[in-house]
Amino acid sequence: MTEPSEPRYPQTPQYPPTPPPAYPQAPRYPDPPAPAYPHTPTPPPTYPAPTYPQAQPQPQPQPAHPPQPPQPPPAPAHPHETRFTQRRRHISEYQRGADATAIGGLLLHVPNFLGSLLVVGLVSLFFGTPGLLLVLAWLAGGALVVHRPTERALARYVLKLRPPTPQELARLAPVWREVLTRAGIEQHTYELWVEDSDELNAVAAAGHIVGVTRFALEQLPSGQLAAVLAHELGHHVGGHSWSGLLGYWYALPGRIAWRVMQLMAYVIFRVSSAFSCLGGLVVLAFFGFLAFMTVSALYGLPLLLPLIPYLMAAVNRRAELQADRQAAALDFAPMLAEVLWRMHTAQEQAKAAAAAAGRPLPMQSPLARLLSSHPDHHTRLHHLAPYLQPHPQPPG
Repeated sequence: MTEPSEPRYPQTPQYPPTPPPAYPQAPRYPDPPAPAYPHTPTPPPTYPAPTYPQAQPQPQPQPAHPPQPPQPPPAPAHPHETRFTQRRRHISEYQRGADATAIGGLLLHVPNFLGSLLVVGLVSLFFGTPGLLLVLAWLAGGALVVHRPTERALARYVLKLRPPTPQELARLAPVWREVLTRAGIEQHTYELWVEDSDELNAVAAAGHIVGVTRFALEQLPSGQLAAVLAHELGHHVGGHSWSGLLGYWYALPGRIAWRVMQLMAYVIFRVSSAFSCLGGLVVLAFFGFLAFMTVSALYGLPLLLPLIPYLMAAVNRRAELQADRQAAALDFAPMLAEVLWRMHTAQEQAKAAAAAAGRPLPMQSPLARLLSSHPDHHTRLHHLAPYLQPHPQPPG
């Protein structure tokens, strides 16, 4: 057998080798000749050293004001000069009430009210049927006690008060707000007024008026001023202010009639005495008969009239103590005690000055002291004593 022969492929053509291309050579430049230096080098030139102007000392600035000698340390602030801040508060259920003192004062005005009703009824008889309207208008006039425009007119023209200036209001507002916050009274319930007086005093009038003197506003520390305002707020909360004004209103016709009768009796008695003693006796008999008929018609109530001023003074003194307790319950007892002691000291100094000047001191009889509407300072301080004692701390 013959082996299969391998396949034959055509031969790759042979090309002659191609020589590489000849590139031009970079041109050659001749080297520069070396410089010829002399044997002795020339020294570099010298320059003069520059001179700069010397800095002149600047003048020290003189202070605008000569140094002051060291000042003594400021006096310590009064312990009751407190900066009050707005706090969260509760709202009391009753913004105004009537305690036993207020109700007792109203009851004491009943005889005066009946006498005034008799006077108004007699006057209304001269007007016939329209006279009944006069009686009804007088009875309804008691509502003016809590009528805001009427109260403002009363404060301005009767009590001689004025609204506070912006500077005074800036001083009063935080103090009054603190008092109301502790008592739970809303801000709009009462109005602040100022009296232009150089005495330490304050007043609670009508249903919404709280007045303070300019002296108290400018001279008292904030804590003491708050105690004074809290005392006046106590009169409003207890109903002392509106009940007193209401009793005064319903007693006014009787008071006017009594003054007119006194004047008429005096004139008639003087005229009749000028002619004979018999005329004076007739006048006395006439007024005696009139008084007897009045007592009989009112079941003897007019006999209480001479005692009413003393009873009313006792009620007013009790109202002052109640207002002190109200301020003490709001944690103003130490401040109020200082105010009372300050008033007592001023009173004693006035007495000493009068004695040194040789002026006789007024002496009050026991009956005159019973007619005083305010307790003496020692009595008020005695009733504040339980609130001034430190409270025992609970055991830790």
